[in-house]
Amino acid sequence: MTTSRAQRPSPEDRRDDATIAGLKQENVQLQHAVGSHATVDQAIGVLLATHRIPPTAGFQVLREVSQRTNVKLHSIAEALIAWAMGRPMPEPMGQELDAAVQRHP
Repeated sequence: MTTSRAQRPSPEDRRDDATIAGLKQENVQLQHAVGSHATVDQAIGVLLATHRIPPTAGFQVLREVSQRTNVKLHSIAEALIAWAMGRPMPEPMGQELDAAVQRHP
C-alpha cells in the first residue's frame, strides 16, 4: 500500500472555500443591487423634474410601466435616463409611461 505525502484538504478547509465562494457571490449580488437602486433613484428624479410628481408616485409609475410592458424595472429606469439625455424612448414604453404619469397627479 502506498500513501501520498501530499497533504489532503481537511473538511474544514473545504468549508472555508465554500464560505469564501458564497461571500464572493453575495458581494457581486450586492454590488449589482446598489447599482440598480441608484439607476432607479435617478429615473425617479427625472420623473420628479419633468412631471412634478412626488418620489413615491415616481416609483409607482416605474413599477406600473414595468408590469404593463413586461420589462424589468431597472431597464425602464435606464431607458428613462437615456430619454432625459436626448435618446428616443421606445414607443410602447413611452406610451405606458405617459399613461402611468396621468394616473398619478
